[in-house]
Amino acid sequence: MECEKLELTQEWDKVFPKRDDVDHEKVTFVNRYGITLAADLYKPKGEAGKFAAIAVSGPFGAVKEQVSGLYAQELAARGFLTIAFDPSFTGESGGHPRFMSSPDINTEDFQAAVDFLSCHDEVDPERIGILGVCGWGGMALNAASIDTRIKATVTSTMYNMTRINAKGYYDEADNADARGYHPRSPGSNDGWNVIGCMSFISQPIIAYSDEIRTPILMIHGENAHSRYFSEDEFAKLTGDNKELVIIPGAVHTDLYYNVDVIPFDKIEEFYNKCL
Repeated sequence: MECEKLELTQEWDKVFPKRDDVDHEKVTFVNRYGITLAADLYKPKGEAGKFAAIAVSGPFGAVKEQVSGLYAQELAARGFLTIAFDPSFTGESGGHPRFMSSPDINTEDFQAAVDFLSCHDEVDPERIGILGVCGWGGMALNAASIDTRIKATVTSTMYNMTRINAKGYYDEADNADARGYHPRSPGSNDGWNVIGCMSFISQPIIAYSDEIRTPILMIHGENAHSRYFSEDEFAKLTGDNKELVIIPGAVHTDLYYNVDVIPFDKIEEFYNKCL
């Protein structure tokens, strides 16, 4: 199968500033559907070796130049090798038609990211975690329930996309001014393909979260309209490998860009302990 050739922007076009203590490069990898994904790779500047690694994506409808990149760069500054990737059909990643989403393909996107990290010369394949923001928090739990290579999972301000699409979208605490605009993001522009998310209605995700045996850290804002998604999914998790952190006073989008609210110290501590 011939891989799709991607046109990748080489200049820094993120909605957050570039850190001087982190090395950055563009990378690509292919998922099992033959779709080529684009990602930003971050690692501690000038360091080499076998790193613990983290794949990051989200929010739903965002691109790697936005929230996931901010998380990935910050975690790289804290000692991890990270990638923030554009899901299939969005951003700089391949796949047609554009602005589509799929429970199966998007879960595979996370697994393909793990494939890439597992084969990277500077990654310890036994120390790979994932982090999903908003709708990709649900995708992260979905991937963790079926892929034992994922050793630790963090969700931040999580949405269950099946539940939203089937039962309605509660957006009263969300607003355009709380997100960093990016021209490649469906969420920033005209939105998804009109039938782009319909498959979530009849294809529920996170059906087997009670079988996850690896550590899970879930983070949500106290005043987030979406808080019930994390609380309900947390209740389904079993064993002593789970933790739910509620950030006092925070709303849903505070966990997108507000670095004074996002508990990076807690996330770093969790990954250091579990990877």
